[in-house]
Amino acid sequence: MRASTIISAAFLLVSSVNAGNDPRECEVCMKVMQEVRDAMPKSDHKSKPAIEAALGSHCAKDTLSARERKICYYVDPIKRDIAQPFSLGMPVDRLCKRINKDNPEICSVKFPVKTEKLEKKDLSKLRVKQLKSILLDRGVECKGCMEKDEFVKRVQDTEHLAGLDEF
Repeated sequence: MRASTIISAAFLLVSSVNAGNDPRECEVCMKVMQEVRDAMPKSDHKSKPAIEAALGSHCAKDTLSARERKICYYVDPIKRDIAQPFSLGMPVDRLCKRINKDNPEICSVKFPVKTEKLEKKDLSKLRVKQLKSILLDRGVECKGCMEKDEFVKRVQDTEHLAGLDEF
């Protein structure tokens, strides 16, 4: 009896921990931090001034997407705070989650869901949460949508807005 209680409590704990692990959480932050780490020479990975300079030079690039520029906007004032755990070799996912404690907007920046080349049958395989995310990325509301088919139709109707990546 007691062993089954302990096992069920452990199962609930593990399932609650896994429920918070959204694969898209902090995805833009992790991409930016990994690109900064990859661009730096191995010898500079422990130097805080070099890390701050690498963050600045990465964020100054013209080729960054709007979402990456937004992360740079959030990261720029706290470069020194980022350089400390970065210099200790902290993995980028933990680094971004640590930054997120001070600035919750960091992990709210996500890449848009790719919808080009998707047919109606592919859209119907997506979850309603993902369909809502697509509509949110496009700046469209689906008032009165109750059924999944209504969300799929709205996503198809707003396909012309898919390529816009601005804030």
